[in-house]
Amino acid sequence: MYRLCFLIAILIGGCNSRVPETKVEEKADTMVVEKEITTPPANLKVYGNARFKNVTVEKTGDHTFLITGKGQVFEATISWVVEDGHDELLKGFVTADMGAPEWGNFSFTIDIAKKRENSTLTLILFESSAEDGSRQHELPMLLY
Repeated sequence: MYRLCFLIAILIGGCNSRVPETKVEEKADTMVVEKEITTPPANLKVYGNARFKNVTVEKTGDHTFLITGKGQVFEATISWVVEDGHDELLKGFVTADMGAPEWGNFSFTIDIAKKRENSTLTLILFESSAEDGSRQHELPMLLY
């Protein structure tokens, strides 16, 4: 009888004991990225569209301009042209520090004078199409 009571007590005790629950905490991996935030001087106009942002044009000399900004373009190649309303006076390209889908920084200087005094010079940034080389996402900016 003693053994039977002992066996029943062990079975009842074993059935009532709970397995301790463990609390699982999942922490997301985090990465701290420090970005230098630069703001253009108050007198500069900031341009942008779907592929270019924070673009500024700063006149650094009589006919010299510094263009800076960010671009999200194929193979990090930003094409540009300066027009006077009639002719393309100067054209070229600059490479950003990163290509799409990232936003790459770019900066370049141009030296251009007007052919006609009454004309207006316009700088146009654009992305060249990988298929046919056509201009895409044009961003016109008035120089002077």
